[in-house]
Amino acid sequence: MFVINFVRSTLHMLWMIVTVIPWATFVVIVSPFISSTRLYWICAGWLATAVRGGEWILGIRNRISGMENLPQGAKDPAVLLVKHQSTWETFTMPAIMPHPLAYVFKRELLYVPFFGWAIGRMDMIHIDRSKRTEAFSKVVQQGRRLMSEGVWVIMFPEGTRIPRGQKGTYQSGGARLAIQCGVPVIPIAVTSAKCWPRKAFVKKPGIVDISIGPQIPSTGRRPDELIREVEAWIEAEMLRLDPEAYPDGQAKRFERRPG
Repeated sequence: MFVINFVRSTLHMLWMIVTVIPWATFVVIVSPFISSTRLYWICAGWLATAVRGGEWILGIRNRISGMENLPQGAKDPAVLLVKHQSTWETFTMPAIMPHPLAYVFKRELLYVPFFGWAIGRMDMIHIDRSKRTEAFSKVVQQGRRLMSEGVWVIMFPEGTRIPRGQKGTYQSGGARLAIQCGVPVIPIAVTSAKCWPRKAFVKKPGIVDISIGPQIPSTGRRPDELIREVEAWIEAEMLRLDPEAYPDGQAKRFERRPG
């Protein structure tokens, strides 16, 4: 089975390389001549292609629940806070969401050949992590503008990919952004590490659950209080979706209370 999965993983990597080069080249060429929204959907089209390749080649399937919890209006704003276990969710979110998304990401990604050159032409929020105050001011300024245009800001509150069955430190940046802009937060749990482990080349076939939680209002909230509510919902949902990955003691810690 390992050999089969290795071959599948190699083929999927080749699939992404072969498709990203012409896609990124096209994006760089046409970006000065088309709107940012149209450019976004062109880029989201490649991400959907990468996800479909994952379905066909790797045997990974998404099982999505909670789409009804997303804002329904064309310009309704939101900050999406997503559990981060692998690259899979970074590709999947733009492929499944009905609104354009703006990722908050470290500027070093802009230097990745082809992929980075293309995302550098998109209207997203790339920051210098070494300048924390300046970086957050940029997130708020750009995030407020983007959300007023109907773009949802997406962030990974743990900051990095977390191994299956573990929890990182939830940072309050997403909660602070939502509070300052007066928009709701939407927590999202993702079990991608079951199929695409953190920093692993070899992937396994299976089902990735993506559970979209109810909107959490940010008005009148403190950032630490809001992010703790997001953390509690996501981690409890991770336990429900992937219980074998967590020991019993941790399950009790994040068990949801009625009401």
